Parts: sequence; C-alpha cells; structure tokens
Amino acid sequence: MNLRFPQIDWLLIVFLLPVLGAGLVTMKSFTEDTPYFSHQLIWICVSFVIFFILSSIDFRFLKQTNVLLSLFAFFSFLLILLFAIGHISNGAKSWFTLGPVSFQPSDMMKLVVILILAKYFSRRHVEIDNFKHILISGLYALVPFLLILFQPDFGGAIIIGLIWFGMTLISGISNRHLLLVVGSGVVLFFVFWTFLFHPYQKARIMNFVQPLSNIHGSGYNVYQSTIAVGSGQIVGKGVGFGTQSRLKFLPEYQTDFIFAAFAEEWGFVGVTILLVLLGLIVWRILHIAMLGSTNFEILYGIGLAIYFSSHFIINIGMNIGIMPVTGITLPFISYGGSHILTEFIGLGILMGMNKYKRVAHRDDMRHEFLGV
Repeated sequence: MNLRFPQIDWLLIVFLLPVLGAGLVTMKSFTEDTPYFSHQLIWICVSFVIFFILSSIDFRFLKQTNVLLSLFAFFSFLLILLFAIGHISNGAKSWFTLGPVSFQPSDMMKLVVILILAKYFSRRHVEIDNFKHILISGLYALVPFLLILFQPDFGGAIIIGLIWFGMTLISGISNRHLLLVVGSGVVLFFVFWTFLFHPYQKARIMNFVQPLSNIHGSGYNVYQSTIAVGSGQIVGKGVGFGTQSRLKFLPEYQTDFIFAAFAEEWGFVGVTILLVLLGLIVWRILHIAMLGSTNFEILYGIGLAIYFSSHFIINIGMNIGIMPVTGITLPFISYGGSHILTEFIGLGILMGMNKYKRVAHRDDMRHEFLGV
C-alpha cells in the first residue's frame, strides 16, 4: 500500500485513527477553556513521527541480553529516583516534571518488562515446566511491580503483574505451577498487609476494592461515572451536551474517566463502535505477532496485546462500576503525552519487527506456536 513503509500494517492505522479521533472530539467538546485538545493533538503528531521512525529500525539487536538488562536497570533506577525527586500527583510520586512536560517512567517500564520476558521465555518455553524459570521471570516483574506499588500506583503495578501472568500462561505454565503462583501471590499480599503496609496504604487498598462503598467520599468518582454512562442511553446526548463532564460532576474526565464522558455523548451505539475498534486493534497486533520470525517477536507482540487489553478492560470496567478505580488510562483516548508516546513506541517496535517477518501458510500459523 505504501512503498516507503511496507512494514506498516495500514489496517491497524485505519482502526487506530477513529479511536484517536474519539478522544480528541471528546476533549474538544467539554474543555473549551483548557488546552487539553491542542496539547493532545501535538502529542499524537509527535507520537506518529516517532512511530514511523521506529518502524524503519531493525530491532533484532533487542535480543541481546546486555541491551535488555541495561534498559531494565536504567528504568529501575528512574523508578527509584522518583522517591527522591518525583512530583506528587493524586497522592503518588509517579512523575518527573521538567517545566510544562511531565514523564511517567512506569509507562516505559511496562514495555521493557514485555521485552525482557519475551527474550527470557523465547529461549526457555520448552523448559517452562521447570519452576525456576517461573521464579526468575517473576523476579523481572517483581522489581518494577514493587517500585511502582510503593509510589503508590496500584494501577501501574497491576498492569505489570498482568503482563507477567499473561506471558507466563502463553509460554505454557502447568496447572500445578499456576495454582502455586496464585497461592504465593495471595500469601505475599497478606504478608505485605500485615507487616509492610501503613494505615494510609491500607485505606487506599480498601477504597480500591470497594469504590462505591462511600459515594460521597472515596466512591464519588465511580458513582458519577456510572451516572454519565447510563445517561447516554442509546444514541447519547450529542457532542458537547454531556452534562456530567461539562458541569464538572465527573472528575478526571479527560484521563481516567474519559470513557464515561464519551459514553454520555455518544451512547450505546458509539460505545459499541468504539469497543469493536479497540478489539480490532488488539486483533491486528496479534496477527502481526503471529508472523514474527522467531518466538521473541511473537511473544513481544502477544505481550503488547496483553498490555493494551489489560488497560482497555480495567479502565472501561472501572468507568461502568464493575472494577475498582486504579488510575489506569484508556490507551489512545485518555489525555496525556507520556502514555500515548509509550503506546506508539510499543507499536513502532512491533512494526520494526514486522520488517523481517516470516511468510507462512495460514494452516501452518494455526498449528505452529511456541513449539506446539
């Protein structure tokens, strides 16, 4: 379709553009007195430029252990540095702020975890029945998980955990080891709860688990979000007529709860179209992943799909009141340069890997995956 960028999956771009547009239109409709729309448009343009640059790079060098360990060490250092000089936002030290620009290193760390787990499991998937490989891979996820958890950023920590858990499942963990992992997680949580968590951290966790227990306090955000989603009904109130967001009843309407603002204006029909587009984006990522030349590329693509799917499910779930509030953004739609830049970097790396994809018959692809 484009001779200059044959590695680009243009169908993915086709699905991506209306999703980006949905976020921009929603921001424009209720933020006339704020720069959200213009700032987000700039970040999207910058992200696309970086995306196309990355798509032209041969990323086979990422298979080198020293490269991945260096990236892991660098972003771990940044996460540690946050405790000393990080900017506090919404009660968490998650950001570096340089003038008007803010950067959240946990976003990029998610991609690094995907890469390092893809590298680890691509070499050891046939030995996954050996529990030591589960432990070692778990350590790669545990370090950023704890550093992010104690910011405290429960949402970011959960995404790291889901990436590790999903990639471990894909790599072929046995049922016995799966039960052991889940049991160990439960025990670890109770140890943290009993000996490490401070009272304010326990309060945050209780609000996390029961967001609607106090609709005038900790559950206010979710309560207003469910009102906004429900009031959209079938076809919505129309662009610019969402009362929950325009009258500022809906907090964080440009980031965490932008889905509720969109649903109020576009209704069930608009939400259905949006969900289909998000599903198609994940499908294209998985399709590209399955064409990977080695297990490393395949696992990276699957890890990226897990990353996006986790964000989609948790954010939308909390907007409709069936999941606790986590502070997780909705990819490609929520306001913010740090997360959207990371998302396009992740896709750009995937497109770069697509340059040296294998050409396989559809039947071969159906039966050939990770040694199956």
